[in-house]
Amino acid sequence: MEVDYSNIKVIGFDADDTLWVNETYFREAEEKFAKLLSSYETENKIDQELFKMEINNLDIYGYGVKGFMLSMVESAIDLSNGQVDNATISNILNLGKEMLLKPVEVLEGVEEVLSNLVDNYRLILLTKGDLLDQERKLEKSGLSKYFHHIEVLSDKKDENYKNLLEHLEISVKEFLMVGNSLKSDVLPLINIGAQAIHIPFHTTWAHEMVTNVEKNGTYKTVKNIKDILPLVHQN
Repeated sequence: MEVDYSNIKVIGFDADDTLWVNETYFREAEEKFAKLLSSYETENKIDQELFKMEINNLDIYGYGVKGFMLSMVESAIDLSNGQVDNATISNILNLGKEMLLKPVEVLEGVEEVLSNLVDNYRLILLTKGDLLDQERKLEKSGLSKYFHHIEVLSDKKDENYKNLLEHLEISVKEFLMVGNSLKSDVLPLINIGAQAIHIPFHTTWAHEMVTNVEKNGTYKTVKNIKDILPLVHQN
């Protein structure tokens, strides 16, 4: 499938699991949480109930570690019928704090790609999640110097992108988005007439999964972020 990127002037990058490791830490925390609550339910049931709680709370807490922490606490109370002890609640809060204090592991090839593109394109960072946490990760990553603009969105739907591009006076025909999530980083851009490149990460949150029908669209999928360099036309 040939996609023409010759008109691209602005490239947007997702952050979590595109520039640095993120979802892996959520999976690790979920496993530890399930073990903490294993006296009340099976680990599989705990995983299912925690996911339901996260989805129910998205409109209230939004995305990110802090909302995840609150959903773990609520799930612990529900799964234990209110019997969970203070020590377990404290351990759950510590799981979240550990996630927030994790070192930032920049993915292989990221800095090489950004340094190759920064002189020829306007680069912007488009992520969602907790503002303070994303600012912390960006600072620790050492990558902020490559971006002309940084935006932490409450969500990544068609309208969010459309409004942001209009605000930044970026033509959709000149915009390319790069990210690991088809649901958040690729399909919304295709829907509004922009371009997108998909770089799958080895693990994906269930909420970000899409059906085979939804996957249809004109976009490229590559294995590594370095694979985008031959695709884009240097100006």
